[in-house]
Amino acid sequence: MKRVNVLSMKDCAACRQCEVSCSEAFYKNYNPDLSCIRISAKPDGTPKVSYCVQCGKCAKNCEQGAITQNAKGVFMIDKKKCIGCGKCAEVCPMQVIVFPEGAEKASKCIACGICVKNCPMGILEIKEA
Repeated sequence: MKRVNVLSMKDCAACRQCEVSCSEAFYKNYNPDLSCIRISAKPDGTPKVSYCVQCGKCAKNCEQGAITQNAKGVFMIDKKKCIGCGKCAEVCPMQVIVFPEGAEKASKCIACGICVKNCPMGILEIKEA
């Protein structure tokens, strides 16, 4: 299975370059709400990186069958089948399905690696399991 992985959460500088690169690559502007990887703060103030672990809960809850797993284990949203109900975003345990207000379709991490390439701390990787 191909997915993003965090090598060292403690080394995250919370610079948000991963969020910037993801949202700019797919939506052509920086907006943390449009990124499929999210940086937040734990209760103790240290950074928390949330990313798609390719668990498949989104696919199991998609009544339209718009989310399927490809040969590399990545769950993909078929934009032609997606009706924009938002059920995938509701069940995502990592809260990283992108479905901003006013959007017609959801989107999610496709393990493209743009966040990995742009992480100045080098704490992200694409993992093939």
